[in-house]
Amino acid sequence: MLTLYHSRAGRGERPADLASANLAANVAWLDLLNPDPDEAAFVTRTTGLHVPSIEDLSEIESSSRLRNQNGAIYLSAPLVYRADADQPLTTPVGFVLTRERLITVRFEELTPFSTFINRDLAAEADPLTSAAVFAGLMDAITDRLADILETIAGELDVLSHRLFRSPVTEPAGRRPPARESADLRIILRRIGHSGDLASKIRDSLHGIGRVVPYVSTLAADWLPPEVKPRLDTVRQDVLSLGDYDAHIVNKVQLLLDATLGLINVEQNNIIKVLTIVSVVGIPPTLIASMYGMNFKGMPELDWSWGYPYGLAMIALSAILPLVWFKWRGWI
Repeated sequence: MLTLYHSRAGRGERPADLASANLAANVAWLDLLNPDPDEAAFVTRTTGLHVPSIEDLSEIESSSRLRNQNGAIYLSAPLVYRADADQPLTTPVGFVLTRERLITVRFEELTPFSTFINRDLAAEADPLTSAAVFAGLMDAITDRLADILETIAGELDVLSHRLFRSPVTEPAGRRPPARESADLRIILRRIGHSGDLASKIRDSLHGIGRVVPYVSTLAADWLPPEVKPRLDTVRQDVLSLGDYDAHIVNKVQLLLDATLGLINVEQNNIIKVLTIVSVVGIPPTLIASMYGMNFKGMPELDWSWGYPYGLAMIALSAILPLVWFKWRGWI
């Protein structure tokens, strides 16, 4: 889908006839969302600029993501989408920036673009310029990444309190081991989800962190004076968000190690219980097997108190190991 934004704010429209229509001189922004070949051909014909494909935008080397060709600046960066879903993903986004126009190429609906259109282009304002649109999009993308990081931080705080809850707040009866293990598995998945999302945010921040200084340096001669401070602010925000993302990644690692440690403790407790049960059961089994042989020469065979005596020996042989484990502090 191709949408054209004129120099007057909020005037997005779609060309009726791609084969014969011409591009108005006051179009400052051409937004391509999952473009088809006809739309890409129209943009190339009317602007003389190459529309990068998804394969071009997916390249990871700096020479492919940042390049200057015939006076046009070609940029690309991976951006997060579906951040609120169970499986967040990244999608490549391309920018072709010139003095007159900005072309954006994306293949998914992205919240920063909708926010910029609805917030900054909703009312009549100063005439649009390609640089102003680019700065506004960078600002909206940075704000969106900051919001996602704040959401991750809040999620990690909840998981931290849940994981390191004080024993005083626990109910009188200890939680069943099965419920405790299930709870830890849920926490582990949520921590993994937060860590995965934080890593994707870092990729987006790295992409934007390279794009903004590149444009500020390469287009310094023709950037409007009011745009340069906005790009500097975005660059500083990206740097601070990068540090904050690193802090979140460290917290994810801490919670991940703590969760795995608690899972190991639960497993060790289960093994300890099974070991104690097996050790406690060995002496009674030995005594019962001895008196179950029923040899004719066995002294207790004809003794009237032999049965109570055998039961007492079995009970005593089970109690003594328990007393020993308790005295040693093993249970």
